[in-house]
Amino acid sequence: MRNEMSDPDYTLLDSQLRALLVDEEDALASASNFVALLYNAMKDVNWLGIYVLRNDELVLGPFQGKPACVHIPVGVGVCGTAAATLQTQRVADVHVFSGHIACDPDSRSEVVVPLISNGQLIGVLDIDSPTPDRFTAEDQEGVEKICASFCELQNARASFI
Repeated sequence: MRNEMSDPDYTLLDSQLRALLVDEEDALASASNFVALLYNAMKDVNWLGIYVLRNDELVLGPFQGKPACVHIPVGVGVCGTAAATLQTQRVADVHVFSGHIACDPDSRSEVVVPLISNGQLIGVLDIDSPTPDRFTAEDQEGVEKICASFCELQNARASFI
């Protein structure tokens, strides 16, 4: 289980992200710091990472947590559904999500946000928790805002990762 402090102040976290990434030109370094910043700020999270869109599948990118699934087809599982629909997926109990891919059997709830840069899907941010119904509407809104900032900062780069 991660960090026992209270839920993050997403506005402050967004400012920290912008300060951390504003002058960084390397997309991989930016993505790695983005993931580390969020992982260390959020409580009760056992996995947090990016899956990068490569052709018709999501491929594991920078993450924090246990080793994970490497390839996820678009449209399959929570991550693949977020990629296919371009809509955030907030799942209270992954065991009742049709087609859920169990990379870590300890994960019980999940929020996945599509990452869109220059009008194109570049991947998804996936956050897992061992606690059912861990993620609130406020968490979803805060993480979506931070993802939008991350993607805005990525727009200046020629490629993602």
